[in-house]
Amino acid sequence: MKVVGVNGSHRRDGNSGMMLERALEVCEAAGFEVEEIDLADKSIGYCTDCGFCAKRYGCSQEDDVKAILDALASADGIIIASPTYFGGVSGRLRALFDRTLPLRRNGMMLSGKVGAALAVGGSRNGGQEYVIQQVHHWMLIHEMTVVGDRKTAHFGGICVARNQGDALKDEAGMATVVNAADNLAGRLKAVM
Repeated sequence: MKVVGVNGSHRRDGNSGMMLERALEVCEAAGFEVEEIDLADKSIGYCTDCGFCAKRYGCSQEDDVKAILDALASADGIIIASPTYFGGVSGRLRALFDRTLPLRRNGMMLSGKVGAALAVGGSRNGGQEYVIQQVHHWMLIHEMTVVGDRKTAHFGGICVARNQGDALKDEAGMATVVNAADNLAGRLKAVM
């Protein structure tokens, strides 16, 4: 089984990426194949609702999205990580969410997959739960099974970080990241 992690940050080496790497380590230690997709170096255009994907799987735009869609479709579990920008997901991640329409229109390709969300912001109440809510909404529209971090009673992994590397210093926050990944792995093992 495979878990795909998407880093929605505009930086590869930011706190979102550090959180995602830790979550994927948990999944790998549980015996899953893992793949990380960093959106920072990907070309992602905006969905123009051209209708291409209503007729066949794919997209009329020639950028990096088709490979990302294929990776998501091949996954059993999906973890999405994002920084908090003005109380929401990054613009790069939002653009990707819009571009996943081919997965929905062509047989609900994400239906039944298990998903978890990770968010980081500059303060303890910096909008991270809104980011997680947006990720959960995307997952639910794709008919995914959404998990939280169970043991610590949160919606997912939430860290506080103002500077690069601060997420790793947030012990309480990183516990929610580990617990969310552990919960996702446990759900996947239950269906194996």
